[in-house]
Amino acid sequence: MGFIDFLLGSTKLPQPKSERLFAIATARVTLEAKLGLRPTGNAAICIKPLESSTYDRTRAEIEDLLRLGSREAGTAYRLENDSYGYMWVVLTDPEFEDLVSGIHMVVRSLTDSGLGQQLLCAVYPFSNGSKVYWIFSFKLGAYYPFVPSKSGRERESALELRLRSVMAEELPIEKDVERWYPIWEMPL
Repeated sequence: MGFIDFLLGSTKLPQPKSERLFAIATARVTLEAKLGLRPTGNAAICIKPLESSTYDRTRAEIEDLLRLGSREAGTAYRLENDSYGYMWVVLTDPEFEDLVSGIHMVVRSLTDSGLGQQLLCAVYPFSNGSKVYWIFSFKLGAYYPFVPSKSGRERESALELRLRSVMAEELPIEKDVERWYPIWEMPL
């Protein structure tokens, strides 16, 4: 922010760092080969709440895009709000590349509409008996692993660190572990 912007109180909201979002498409091969992690067939994107008229218009635009994408690629979708009021766009498709493309389509739509700053994260769940979530933070422009333990609201931190070390060459991973925020109530 410049000095004049500071004085006038006008600030420019940062745009999401989404150019690294596609890295998960190629990293999937390594996740399967080295770690035995397979995509679950779902992915989601979380969007901050908007004022009601903007929210309604944006939701309708996203649904129109997803309806069209659903006809072309066969990707199923649903939109739902969580207990905090965040909107989740949840995609289901056996083809992982279609999930990545669907997430990118929503990101592009919001960014083109000037609502890119509303994007919080994209989530790609994988499994090998346990759920492993790869979360892309739009603010950070990086991924991080989130592995909830089976015994409640605890994390498998050792496994998360192992995942980071194995995937560091494949994915842009957030270096500061303190920024690896858990998301406990995902609709996935």
